[in-house]
Amino acid sequence: MLCIGALPFVFNARIYASEKSKVESRESRVESKYFDDYKAPVGLTYNAQARIQTSYLWRGLYCGGANIQASANVGYGGLYVDMWWNIGVTDWTFKTFQPEVDLSLGFARWGLNVYLLYIHNFNTPFFDFHNYPDKGNRLELNVRYTLSSKIPLSILWATRIAASDGYLNAQGDTVQAYSSYLELSYTQKLRDGFSIYGAIGMTPWKGVYNPNGAALQNIEIRLRKDWSVAQRCGVMLQGQVAVSPMQPLNVINVNATFGVYLK
Repeated sequence: MLCIGALPFVFNARIYASEKSKVESRESRVESKYFDDYKAPVGLTYNAQARIQTSYLWRGLYCGGANIQASANVGYGGLYVDMWWNIGVTDWTFKTFQPEVDLSLGFARWGLNVYLLYIHNFNTPFFDFHNYPDKGNRLELNVRYTLSSKIPLSILWATRIAASDGYLNAQGDTVQAYSSYLELSYTQKLRDGFSIYGAIGMTPWKGVYNPNGAALQNIEIRLRKDWSVAQRCGVMLQGQVAVSPMQPLNVINVNATFGVYLK
């Protein structure tokens, strides 16, 4: 009788142990999931930032001296629009200013970020897509994939598809180059709000990045420190060293950045 009376307790204990084992196994699988670990974006998302920099460096190109940059991003369900501004000087003589506005429309999900980037320079009217060889706006298609938040190895492919992206051939005609840029980067978070970023970029064929063909475009390292000010607000300080071996001038560049952001 004692054995019979104990059977329900043993049976329930086995069910509990089995369910617990299933839960622990499922949690273990989640913890060991290194790819596609990004949560699905739910509802409205937004962020913004502003920064002051000593130099404007972009894809191995020296684009100007001291500048102020700001951006704002609004998204829903992975679809987003982004606006970015730059106001800076072309060099340290402080005689010529170079304002710029970039507009992006994209979709980000599963570590994949696909976006159309419109770069407007104020020496040309808005949405003028003529292919000027030495000035003008730019239109790019960009694709970036990051393995996961646990393995933040990222690859970027960017190709200009319209507007200013030309060079002059022997007959003096402007040739559409479809200038492209390929970059491999990695971000490693360290202790106490520090992080380090490294990237190597190249261009696969002749274009605006290098007029002679395929070339190593840039190698750069950034060291960053973040401080949280509130739940969704922070400040950052960053140092950057970039080497652009194929550039005739400004082969080695350094940059210091101070910024504030809303995340």
